Amino acid sequence: MKLSPCIRQFFDQYLPHIKGGSEHTLKAYRDAFRLFLPFAARFYGIKIKSLRVEHLSSVLIIAFLEDLQKERKNLVKTRNHRLAALKSFAKMLRFKYPEQREVADTILNIPQKRAQKPLIGFLYQDEILKVFQAVELKTKEGFRDYALLHLLYDSGARATEMATLNLDYFDSQNKTMVILGKGNRFRIIQIETKTCHLLQLYIRKYRIPPQLPYQDILFINQRGEALTRHGIYRICKKYLEKALPPKRLKNINPVHSFRHSRAVNMLYSGHPITDIKNHLGHDSIQSTEIYLHLDLNRRRHIQNRFIRHMQSVLTDDSKIEELLQYENEGDLMVWLDSL
Repeated sequence: MKLSPCIRQFFDQYLPHIKGGSEHTLKAYRDAFRLFLPFAARFYGIKIKSLRVEHLSSVLIIAFLEDLQKERKNLVKTRNHRLAALKSFAKMLRFKYPEQREVADTILNIPQKRAQKPLIGFLYQDEILKVFQAVELKTKEGFRDYALLHLLYDSGARATEMATLNLDYFDSQNKTMVILGKGNRFRIIQIETKTCHLLQLYIRKYRIPPQLPYQDILFINQRGEALTRHGIYRICKKYLEKALPPKRLKNINPVHSFRHSRAVNMLYSGHPITDIKNHLGHDSIQSTEIYLHLDLNRRRHIQNRFIRHMQSVLTDDSKIEELLQYENEGDLMVWLDSL
């Protein structure tokens, strides 16, 4: 049985329509097969179009995975992602072609490789406050960044989830935000008073006019387009580098550190692990349990100061007052020039 028609069916029918995979999943699996097919053809000394389902042996796949690590210098995590794409294809084979069950089971029985788990890079609450204070609020971009950082921490959202937020996902009256997470699953989370006020002011006054295709996107870049996850990464990195010493940033992912910090704060505040799981949009409770192993010994007054910050209204925020004062001074200068 030829392999190429099965792969076309996998991407055209099974993944998008039967499995309901997201666009990100399709692209990730596509990249895996772009690497796997040329390797398989070289492995057997044939052309890609001559590959057959029967060629999908454990020897071939393990050789491919080893090549990823040795030749391409991929991490174990990446190796396991490529294997996941092949296992998903095997599930389609077993579902659509029962006669290929033996080949499918061979692939599905290949274990993922274990790797040393990295330290969880999170920010303490006093460090989060320093990051907020590092933002200059004298431009529309600055206010957008200020609102984005607050929401990023408050929601614990991933960079991709932040980039896809729509205006109608935000309910200012009920102080909630809808987030579209992995697997196209929506979740509704409660947000703090401060974050809610910042988003309202950003949307009403400081959101850059978007171009036509991006009218509904919440966070807009300087070109009037949707702010991408790479753009969000750069924003976080910029303010983390301003606020914290290089040594502290060594094991911290600029965006994901806010997500981890939110989980740690919820755990420190006594939230059940299931609440943290639902807030972060984890698929299983095992993903959330990693936070149970952290040492959360911190001074209580730092947490109280942080809680006051997140529950405060805009009139209590010196950064907002600074911006409003700056804008008023600007208006006065324009008025004087017009005399």
